[in-house]
Amino acid sequence: MRKPGEWMQLPTDERILEVLHSSGLTLSPAVIGKNIDKSREQVNRRLSVLVDYELVTRVERGYYEIDDLGVAYLEGQLDADDLEPADE
Repeated sequence: MRKPGEWMQLPTDERILEVLHSSGLTLSPAVIGKNIDKSREQVNRRLSVLVDYELVTRVERGYYEIDDLGVAYLEGQLDADDLEPADE
């Protein structure tokens, strides 16, 4: 069972992680948004937060992939409330 953090925006954050994980690809916010029926802007804002919490990695400008912590969260092995933003 997944343990979301209070800082997460559900279901958007989980859908972003799921798309990145299931595709196994490096994706742009526009492609992710198309697949979860959200705008590029909405996805881009949430990706910034997911990167801060190290669930997603920014590979290069405009492209992202799921990180090991993101996979652990999706598999229910990680309590997202235990995470702290990397820049704090």
